[in-house]
Amino acid sequence: MRGYRRKGLPGVDPAYLDKEREELLRRNRQVLLFNDRELAALNEYCTRFKVRSKGAFMREAVMDKVLQALEENHPTLF
Repeated sequence: MRGYRRKGLPGVDPAYLDKEREELLRRNRQVLLFNDRELAALNEYCTRFKVRSKGAFMREAVMDKVLQALEENHPTLF
């Protein structure tokens, strides 16, 4: 699916794609602080498993945990 940005996706409204892209922009900053041992462990993990982007990795790990917890504790009617 190379070149979809130049030609556009057939049948998809460009305004819709712009709105989706706008909603995915990251505007909110959160800061994580690690102690020396935690940082060493994170660096070792990233080196061993060839993680290219620590930011994306940490964002994915946090959101995975958050979504998993929400899934397990969803409200029930009874």
